[in-house]
Amino acid sequence: MSILKIKLNSTQTILGSFILAILLGAILLMLPISSNSHTYTDFLTCIFTSTSAMCVTGLVVVDTATHWSMFGQLIILILIQFGGLGVIVIASIIAVFLGQKINFIHRSTLQEALSVQKVGGIIKLTKFIIKGVIIFECLGAIILFTSFINDFDLITAIWYSIFHSISAFCNAGFDLMGFREKFSSLTYYQSNIPINVTIMLLIIIGGLGFTVWNNIFTKKTNFKKYSLQSKIVILTTLFLIFIPAIYFYIFEYGDLPSKTRILSSLFQSVTTRTAGFNTTDFSEMSEVGQALSVILMLIGGSPGSTAGGMKTTTFAILVISTVAIFKHENEPHIFDRRIEVQIIKNAITIFMLYLTLFLIASFIICKVENAPLMKTCFEVSSAIGTVGLSHNFTSHLSNVSRIILIILMFLGRVGGLTFIYAIIPNLNNKAGYISEDVTVG
Repeated sequence: MSILKIKLNSTQTILGSFILAILLGAILLMLPISSNSHTYTDFLTCIFTSTSAMCVTGLVVVDTATHWSMFGQLIILILIQFGGLGVIVIASIIAVFLGQKINFIHRSTLQEALSVQKVGGIIKLTKFIIKGVIIFECLGAIILFTSFINDFDLITAIWYSIFHSISAFCNAGFDLMGFREKFSSLTYYQSNIPINVTIMLLIIIGGLGFTVWNNIFTKKTNFKKYSLQSKIVILTTLFLIFIPAIYFYIFEYGDLPSKTRILSSLFQSVTTRTAGFNTTDFSEMSEVGQALSVILMLIGGSPGSTAGGMKTTTFAILVISTVAIFKHENEPHIFDRRIEVQIIKNAITIFMLYLTLFLIASFIICKVENAPLMKTCFEVSSAIGTVGLSHNFTSHLSNVSRIILIILMFLGRVGGLTFIYAIIPNLNNKAGYISEDVTVG
């Protein structure tokens, strides 16, 4: 009797690895040992939590600190780390460590997982990434420990430092502060400079993208020699941090003391780009502030990073293309480099895909829950952007709405195009068509 061998392409392998990890995580979270009450947790709660952790989102239906035991929290942390780096990346590093040879197919899959343009040097890059992850997460944990040791015993301070450092670097947003007040996140540390700055830096570094790291490491401060992608990512990231922060500082946090006002404004601007921690109460924010947060959540981080969303480069390419049209230029360009038509097509496709999913899901949940549209838009953008910010609305959602958010978190992490390429075969349509003008605008 012959055994059928199913050949998966790179995108299907990435997709499958995430699904298997999510299911395994859910099964482990269902066990009595995973909850503080030592009872079984229902499957939907576990699959939601596992998806949120693996897709580094941070949306939760039960409080992480009060519902899950140390074992359950450890499972969540492992899922966050695997989700941030990708199962394929970690599996490849383990294989290299064990002395196994990585063939071309595996290298190609690794290339797809890291969103790099060339297969050459992919193993060297992967080793560089792992070293960087270890260094940043350890440094983050050490700095956080200096603050947490003032509030907790030694073991708890160490565990909290490690957990929050990994969660921040992977842009996950899971926290263990619910013992103070459920779903309170980092509001207790709103004025703490070391914790605020460390969490923000971990979020930014994790969300820059691994190829940008490599550029910075090899080219140092010689910005002119950076790749076009690195230049676009860095400039767009700076823009999306400081411009919204100025708005938050002027219009949202005017009643706070000067130091806290600056920290809160910067933190809000950084965390909405797929991180999920919060130091302020979103219910007190104006609708304009919430709308701006929704836009930032949909944009997200950068390609090949621990972040989700439609990505900074997608946003930048759309802006560059729009500016080129306004200036009557035939070819969109930046830094003396032309943007290929295919890249613009991909950016438009990703934008439309995210916008369509965002609107449809928002409308459905709005009707199902009979909730305000802004509230559901906030929740949906948080899910599809793999952010994790919430109005404490997630825990009150019906099963239908939770399933919708699970799907959105998954699509937001693996990427809309990756999902489409995995389920739809590559059909090479060689037929030529006659062109005809269509008036737009």
